[in-house]
Amino acid sequence: MEPAAHRQRPRRPRQLAAALPAAALRPRTMPVKPRAAAASGGEGEVLRVRALNRALLARQSLLERSAQSPLQMVERLIGLQAQAPNPPYLGLWTRLQTFSLDDLSQAMHARRIVRATMMRGTLHLVSADDYRALRPVLQPVLRRLSMQSAHAKALNGLELAAVRKAGADALREQPLSATALGAALSAHWPAHDSNELALLVRSVEPLVHVPPAGIWDSHKAASFATAQDWLGAAIADEADEADDTAIEAMLLRYLGAFGPASARDASVWSGLTATRQYLQRLRPRLRVFRDEDGTELFDLPDAPRPHEDTPAPPRLLPEFDNVLLAHAQRARILPEARRASVFTRNGLVAATVLIDGFVAGTWKLQREAAAATLTITPFKRLSAADRAALESEAEDCLRVAAPEQARREVRFAAVHK
Repeated sequence: MEPAAHRQRPRRPRQLAAALPAAALRPRTMPVKPRAAAASGGEGEVLRVRALNRALLARQSLLERSAQSPLQMVERLIGLQAQAPNPPYLGLWTRLQTFSLDDLSQAMHARRIVRATMMRGTLHLVSADDYRALRPVLQPVLRRLSMQSAHAKALNGLELAAVRKAGADALREQPLSATALGAALSAHWPAHDSNELALLVRSVEPLVHVPPAGIWDSHKAASFATAQDWLGAAIADEADEADDTAIEAMLLRYLGAFGPASARDASVWSGLTATRQYLQRLRPRLRVFRDEDGTELFDLPDAPRPHEDTPAPPRLLPEFDNVLLAHAQRARILPEARRASVFTRNGLVAATVLIDGFVAGTWKLQREAAAATLTITPFKRLSAADRAALESEAEDCLRVAAPEQARREVRFAAVHK
C-alpha cells in the first residue's frame, strides 16, 4: 500500500539541526548550538556518557524534529539501515516535522534514493549522490567481506572477474531476481551452485534494488540492476589508493552524524580498516576529547554538543535504527544491561523507546485489515509525563503507518525486567 497521510507539526527553531553535505562530501559549519557539554579547554577534555548522548541525539534530530526533506535527512544520516522495507520510513517519521510514507516511496521510484549494499556489507537507503560517492570507498571492504564468506569459498577454481562480468552483462539486459541471475550464471558454470554464483555477484558488483523492493510493505523478492544502468553513471570499482580524500571525507561525514567518536567506532560503522591512521591525519582539523574510560574521541569543531542536561523528549525508534549500530561502545544510547533485550541472537534489532535520551523499552506495531495496535513494553515504571508523551508519539506513528485502519490503539505492556 502507498498511503499519503501527512503529519503536520508546528515548526520550531532548528538550533540543534546539523545540516551535512552529500554530493560534495565537505562538512559545512554547524548551526549555533546550546550550551557546551564541557568547558572550553584543550585536547583531551572528558565527555561523560550523557554529554555523548545529547551530542548524538542532536545530530540525529532526536532532540528536535527537523524541517528537512526526506532526501536531506537521508543524506545527513549517511543512509538508513534497510534490511526490512518499513524501518527506514519510521526512522524518517521520528526525525522529521512533516512526513508521509509516499514522500520516501516517490524518492525511490524517482531514483533519488536507492537501496543497496553499503556500510558493513548491509542494506541501506542512501541518496543517489551518496551512492556514487561512497560505494567506491566501500568497494574494497565489500570485496573482502564477500571473499571471506562461505559462498565465496564454495566457488574455488573460478575467476572472480569472470563471474562479475558475466553477472553484470546479464543484468544490463534487464533487472533480474536472485534466482534469475543465478540461472544466467549457471549457463556459464553449470557445475557450480547457481545461488552461490548469484550471491557472489550481488556481494561485490555495484547493484541496486529496483522498486518495489524496499518500498513500504513490499514483500516481493528483490530484483537487481547495475548501478550504472539505474543511476546513469559508472561507479568506480574502488577508491584510488593513492588518493585518500574520499575516505577522509567519509569519516568527516560520519563524525558530523555520529560524533564524537573513536577510531574503532568509525571502523564498526563503516567496515573500513586503518581509520585511526586517517583520523590522525585529520587531527589538526578536529576537536579531540576522551570518554570516561580514556578512549580518544574525534569530532568536528563546530558540531553541536549540547549540555548533558538538555531535555530529551521520549521517542520511538524503528528496528535497526542507525543510532544503535554506529558505535563500538553503545553506552551513549543503550545501557549495556539492556543489550540482550534489543539485539537478538539471530541478528535482529528491536524497535526501541527512548526516555531521557536512552533506550528504556521496546515497541511493536501490529496491523490487521481493520485495526492497528502499537504496544510499548517499558524497561522501568514510566512517569505520568513520559507515558503521556509516548502515547502521543505512538498515536502519531499509527496515523502515519496505519492510515487505512479504522481502529487504532496504543497499549502499554507490563514492565520488562
